[in-house]
Amino acid sequence: MTQIIYDGSYEGWLTAVFEIYEYKLKDIVFAKEEISNTLLFSDIHFIVTDNSKADRVLNSLKRKLSYHGFNNLYFAFLSEMDQIEEILFRFVEYVFSSPINIEGDLNRSEVLNVKKAAHLTGKESHRMKAFVRFKLTKDELYYAIIEPDCNVLSLIEEHFKNRYADQKWLIYDSKRKYGIYYDLKNVSTVEMRFESNSSNSLAEINDENEEFFQNLWRNYFSSVNIESRKNTKLHIKHMPKRYWKNLIEKIPDLKNKR
Repeated sequence: MTQIIYDGSYEGWLTAVFEIYEYKLKDIVFAKEEISNTLLFSDIHFIVTDNSKADRVLNSLKRKLSYHGFNNLYFAFLSEMDQIEEILFRFVEYVFSSPINIEGDLNRSEVLNVKKAAHLTGKESHRMKAFVRFKLTKDELYYAIIEPDCNVLSLIEEHFKNRYADQKWLIYDSKRKYGIYYDLKNVSTVEMRFESNSSNSLAEINDENEEFFQNLWRNYFSSVNIESRKNTKLHIKHMPKRYWKNLIEKIPDLKNKR
């Protein structure tokens, strides 16, 4: 068995695919950055991300897959589903070994699982576009904290860049400890420690009018809800509870919390 240690990036995983074929490695298990103690007697192969190797794999896959199938690989990787690296590698093996397009062969578990993982990421990306709630700081930076199941920041940045092109903003993924920052020109990736549960420290950086606008939004949200038509089950289906702690309309009125 060979344990592949890579940096957790998509380019790193693609480099690993290249080197697995290059060095004819067998019985592959992937690990991000750290050696797994559960595989003490396995061989270790460290990956140094190489964009030229990653591009060669991508170009080969483009020739074998449809546009949708090619994009599904990236979406599936971002799902962070358990053992997704191994699932994707088995999928790639099948792609390269077949003379025909294999995307419709859902009898193969790797094909079905890649499709499911890509769908999961796409759905999570769509939800984040709807569930991001910005707050304004004293420095006129709009920030939002999210905690998606999938690693979707790279998929939603273009949406927010186009929609909020006239203001500086930061969207921070508290689960993965990094964010995307827009400076009115470009979007860049930033790594930082920004705890979403430290409400007191966050309140200190907010603009003095932020509390007023948050309460205004809550009042609007309450006023448009018709009690007689309330359907909690349907509401939770479209807005799962795991998102609520970062939604302004789901947090009690700030004045009532004091």
